[in-house]
Amino acid sequence: MTRIFKVGVALTSLALLPGSASAESLRIATWNVGLDRTGPGLLVQDLERGEDPQVAAVVRVLVALDADVILLTAFDYDRGGVALGLLADRLTVAGAQYPHRFAFRPNTGMQTGFDVDGNGRIGDPRDAQGFGLFSGQGGMAILSRLPVDADGARDFSDFLWRDLPGALVPDDMDPGLVAVQRLATTGFWDVPFITRDGPLHLLAWHATPPVFDGPEDRNGRRNHDEAAFWRLFLEGSLPMAPPAAPFVLLGDGNLDPADGEGLREGIASLLAHPALQDPGPRGSHDREEPAHTGDPALDTVIYDDLGGLRLDYVLPEAGLKVTGSGVLWPQDTGPLAADLTLASRHFPVWVDLELPPAEP
Repeated sequence: MTRIFKVGVALTSLALLPGSASAESLRIATWNVGLDRTGPGLLVQDLERGEDPQVAAVVRVLVALDADVILLTAFDYDRGGVALGLLADRLTVAGAQYPHRFAFRPNTGMQTGFDVDGNGRIGDPRDAQGFGLFSGQGGMAILSRLPVDADGARDFSDFLWRDLPGALVPDDMDPGLVAVQRLATTGFWDVPFITRDGPLHLLAWHATPPVFDGPEDRNGRRNHDEAAFWRLFLEGSLPMAPPAAPFVLLGDGNLDPADGEGLREGIASLLAHPALQDPGPRGSHDREEPAHTGDPALDTVIYDDLGGLRLDYVLPEAGLKVTGSGVLWPQDTGPLAADLTLASRHFPVWVDLELPPAEP
C-alpha cells in the first residue's frame, strides 16, 4: 500500500478484508513532541484551553504524519491518562482518530531518596530515577489505531542498573544509591498490539542524554547501558524472556552513532544487531553539516550549538518487510515546516511495514 503525507487531512489506513492473504500495512512512528511542562497538570490545562500554539502545531503534524501507531516521548504522564485523552480528542476533531492509548508510569521525577547530584540536598530533579521536575514529567505515551493488549504489556522500568551484565556503573557511586538506581531514565516497555495476523510488539525507550554530568560520566555511561539493555534483552541474556516476533524497537536513544558526545558503541551495537534492521529514515531538508561525520539527512533533531543529530529511532525486527521510511523534516519552504519548528526541536521518524499474513 502506498502511503503519502497530506497536510490537514487524516489518511486512514486501508482496511483489508478478513481472510485476505494480503500483507497488512502499518506505519509505525516515534516523535519527541516536547510536551513536557514545568509543573503537574499544566499540560492538561494547555490541552483543555485549546489556545496553546505548540499543541495546535503538534496536532497538525500528527494528522499529516498519519501513523497507525506512534510513540510520543517527552509527554507528561498523569495517572488517569487525562492529558493523553485530551490530545486524542483534539486529533479526532482534526480528523485523525486514535481510539487506543497506553502509558506506564515513567521513572522521571520518581525520587531515589539520595543526593544524586551531590549538591547537599535531597529531592531535586536530578535526584530522581530520571530527571524530572515532578513525577511523570517528560514520560512516554502511545497513540494507536490498533487495539492494545494491555494485559500482555510488560514494564521493565524497575530493572536496576547494577543488574545489567557488564554495567558501566561509576565506581564512586554511593552503595545505597547503587542498590536502588534503575537503569531506565524514562522506561523500558514491551507493549503488544493486536493485528489481523497476531500481536506486534513495540519495544519503547527514551534514554538520558550523555551530558549534564561531571568527569565520572554518569550520564554517558547510563546512556550507553540503556542501549545495551535492548541488545542483551533481544539476545535472551537478561532475567526476562525476550520479545516474541514480530517486534519494533523505537524511541529516543539520545545518542548519534557518528556525531556529538557520548559512548557511541552502545547505540552502534544496537543498530548493527542481527535481530534488527535499520531502514535509515531520511529527511528531505537538504541541510549540510560539514563538521559532522554522519549523513545529515538521517538527523532527527537540531540544536543551536551542536547542529543536527540522529537521536530518534524506529528499528523493525530483521524479518519484517519495510516498504518505506523517513524523517518528517521537509525543506524550509514545505507546508509543514513552520508547524514542525513550532512543535518541537525533534522531527518525527516513521517506518512503513508489511506484516506477513497469518498461516492458515
